Amino acid sequence: MAIEPNLADYDSFSSSFSWEQEKSGLSGLPTGQGLNIAYEAIDRHANGTLSNHTAFRFIHKDRSVMECSYQDYKELTNRFANVLGQLGITKGDRIFSFLGRTPELYFSALGTLKKVAVFCPLFNVFGPEPVFQRLSRGDARVLVTTKDLFEKKIRQLLERLPELKYVLLTDADQDESIKIRSLPRLMEEASAEFTIPPTDPEDPALLHFTSGTTGMPKGALHVHKGVLVHYVTGKYVLDFHPDDVYWCTADPGWVTGTSYGIIAPLVNGVTNVVDEEEFDATRWYSILEEQKVNIWYTAPTAIRRLMRMNINPREKYNLENLRLMLSVGEPLHAEAVLWGEKTFGMPFLDNWWQTETGGIMIANFRSLPVRPGSMGKPLPGVEAAVAEITEGDLHIIKEPGKDGQLVLKRGWPSMFRTYLHDQERYNKSFHGDWYITGDLARRDSDGYYWFVGRADDIIKTSGHMVGPFEVESVLMEHAAVAEAAVIGKPDQLIGEMVKAFIVLKPDQHADEALKMDITAHARRKLGPAVAPKEIAFIDNLPKTRSGKILRRLLKARELGLPEGDLSTLEQP
Repeated sequence: MAIEPNLADYDSFSSSFSWEQEKSGLSGLPTGQGLNIAYEAIDRHANGTLSNHTAFRFIHKDRSVMECSYQDYKELTNRFANVLGQLGITKGDRIFSFLGRTPELYFSALGTLKKVAVFCPLFNVFGPEPVFQRLSRGDARVLVTTKDLFEKKIRQLLERLPELKYVLLTDADQDESIKIRSLPRLMEEASAEFTIPPTDPEDPALLHFTSGTTGMPKGALHVHKGVLVHYVTGKYVLDFHPDDVYWCTADPGWVTGTSYGIIAPLVNGVTNVVDEEEFDATRWYSILEEQKVNIWYTAPTAIRRLMRMNINPREKYNLENLRLMLSVGEPLHAEAVLWGEKTFGMPFLDNWWQTETGGIMIANFRSLPVRPGSMGKPLPGVEAAVAEITEGDLHIIKEPGKDGQLVLKRGWPSMFRTYLHDQERYNKSFHGDWYITGDLARRDSDGYYWFVGRADDIIKTSGHMVGPFEVESVLMEHAAVAEAAVIGKPDQLIGEMVKAFIVLKPDQHADEALKMDITAHARRKLGPAVAPKEIAFIDNLPKTRSGKILRRLLKARELGLPEGDLSTLEQP
């Protein structure tokens, strides 16, 4: 039986949308004293009809499965909040996790929010220096990690982090010292009862460091009010329905893994699958089958990897429960959307947002026709536009089809409130009421938005302004190409030439004949002024763990320039 989408008529719903009206879907603290993310995600369900409903289904590396109900997580998060209280943690203190996707990461996140402290997750693959930078800049008071990660990466940093008061080890039986503590022992001694204190919707809740595609990471601070966007996007973009089983493959070290790997599914009361292991195609397909996943949210990096493999999932796996597939991280090429349609019988629905926006801003919706390669339409309640910004003036471009800066009007609840310790940089992100995303886009005559490129990545060649995504999309159409990235390379005659870095499909052989064939294909589609003038075949493209291609790194390596921050670089 087909399930009707929650958002059936985009235009009608958008015209009457009200954030205040949607807020009625949340409870607020029972005392009437504010809005707390953890209460909306856990306690209101545990106190109601979903008490015994599965909140988390953890799949460990050995494929064993552990299920936790909303009531289980109410007690675990209560205990962790009480642990923080016993350690003297107060409102606004920053609590960091440095863990894999284990249960401790998730209950520490939500327990921190119950305490009205600020939670900041870190990727467990970071080396000591990236960890130090974030702990130091984030004013960390508590770090939750494992014995192994502590010994390899943290112990050497302690003298440089005088403000870090406690390290809680998730797998230690005993305390090492007053500072290095056993989390299991503290949890066992803590009460399972906790009353969430008054929480102003503007109280800080989450600290996320950007992925570093355009320079050093910045700490974007979000508030409890942002839970309204997580609720609304879960309902209307991810299309959560009762009894859904949902899987977001993103690590909480990236904002998607927190906003849509923890908060959105729980706020909407669905079962959240968490896999502790990293990408493995056959494992992923078997999880979709065995866990009867209805909604799958992943990244272009993973989709491109799956496209490179000679696996027809519907021949080998029963995926009849899969209703919706979505993608975020790097704009999804049309080829990948069409591959989803061919391979799974449904397209991947791309959506666009940033660490700074806190939640999905532009999306392809179930009820709207999909235009492969498009980001989709703005979330109801979000006003997006394409603008021209010159000499301090911002002019909204109303004519469709013209490139410009993608801007969002202030007012959505999950908008970041500052860059930690860098208010000046935060202020520069706005022009009056408009947030300047740093992305270039165009809007077509039907209101769909199309990604052009990062403003910093735009290539100026022979008088043309070329967006990398446009060129990469055409290259991806060639039968031999698995992945592509382009940069601008300085050229005395034309300013910059377009250079492409291409990863071939496994059955292809890199030679001069193939290079000429790809070049000819690009020239036919793009014209000689825009098509790549140089092509290099490489084994892997440098990407962040969130799936963003690091074009700046390709360019730095090509030109022999400093490589900058590599802390979020995915290791192939």
